Amino acid sequence: MRSPDLARAVDLPRSFTSWVLAHGLQRSLIQRGARKGDLISRMVMDVGLRLDPFPAYEELRGRGPISANDLISASVDHAVCNEVLRSDAFGTAGGQGELPRPLQWLHHKVIDPDALGPVDPPSMLAVDPPLHTRYRKQVARAFTARKVGRMGDRVTDVAGHLLDELAGVEDFDLIERYASQLPVTVIADLLGVPEQDRDRLLALGNEAAVTLDPGLSWRQFRRAEDALREMHTWFRGHVERISANPGDDLISQLTLLEGEDRLDPVELHQVGLLVLAAGFETTVNLIGNAVAMLDGHPDQLRWLQENPDGWGNAVDEVLRHQSPVQLTLRIALRETEVAGKRFLPGHGILLYLGGANRDPAVFTDPGAFDVTRPNADQHLAFSAGVHFCLGASLARLETAVALRTLYERHPGLHVAGRPERRETRVLRGFERLPVRTTARVAA
Repeated sequence: MRSPDLARAVDLPRSFTSWVLAHGLQRSLIQRGARKGDLISRMVMDVGLRLDPFPAYEELRGRGPISANDLISASVDHAVCNEVLRSDAFGTAGGQGELPRPLQWLHHKVIDPDALGPVDPPSMLAVDPPLHTRYRKQVARAFTARKVGRMGDRVTDVAGHLLDELAGVEDFDLIERYASQLPVTVIADLLGVPEQDRDRLLALGNEAAVTLDPGLSWRQFRRAEDALREMHTWFRGHVERISANPGDDLISQLTLLEGEDRLDPVELHQVGLLVLAAGFETTVNLIGNAVAMLDGHPDQLRWLQENPDGWGNAVDEVLRHQSPVQLTLRIALRETEVAGKRFLPGHGILLYLGGANRDPAVFTDPGAFDVTRPNADQHLAFSAGVHFCLGASLARLETAVALRTLYERHPGLHVAGRPERRETRVLRGFERLPVRTTARVAA
């Protein structure tokens, strides 16, 4: 068996070719556009716009429903984003669909199956119907309304246990000790992940999440690739253990599929690892974003504490105002027209969900945070159409329970220290969010 260092050395040419095709070429073009002042390019590369993208969204909105540069189109228009997400004229085009067909084919040939990420087929994020339909049908059984409803007691128990462990602790990092631990425990239960493996998988998932971003540097790509390899290695062993002694978890169900429903090893890895990572990534960011927003709006927090039935709508308002997933990409699969613009097959459009969720045509005073907003649930934070997030109901449930329980235990909890945003463009959340449980001292 090759050592990890030897494996890295042997795989280096393959990895580099994969990076060039998936990220290097577009990184060079995007950087060139950003240097020339192109707004769409700057929205991808500018660190300042990663931390605060909303002024750029409004600048883009002022240019009309759809803007474009020499490479790609982009939109922050709610109607456009909703139409494209729901249209069968657009899709993911099998991953790296923005590449010319020969380069896309080459990328699929050179990529290492042991380093496939969430945007590489056969991940559900990277395939279209009918393949997407086949995978989704198998996973959807674990996320029916009835099954998610039954998880409420378990989520409440997990939240209470985590806060019990923090009893007497006045200062802690909300992300590390609570926001990440709750969803990873719940999704690990669903997938049969042993307790001793959960923290490591959480860390690996955080390292691999950057592969959702476009135009990664070689160093970023290589670091994420190492995390993906380790996740695949773990998952292979996990499947072997479960196959020998299947239970009632989702992975057991997927390994027992037969006939045309049966998943091959690569499909099983991509489906299982996507459910695992997606099962905590959105909710971690959502809980952290919610606490930060409520910290800045103490009057709304007090209202929620007095009106606990409002937590569900508050979660939707956080999803709208601080969308955990800020953008997604769609490729035209055939010639079509949207908002008066003609799209040829292969042309891509960046859909800035974080901007669409602040469209004044849909939301009154969209920059304001309002937990009582009557149409907060009209956001596109969970996408729409065939790729609508399977775990949306679970993420909402987890976040509402997490917040309600947190503030019941610690009504005076507030941010105390300097929060740190994640270094990701697609995902918006906190790497670190220091909080204090005692009430804030008045100045």
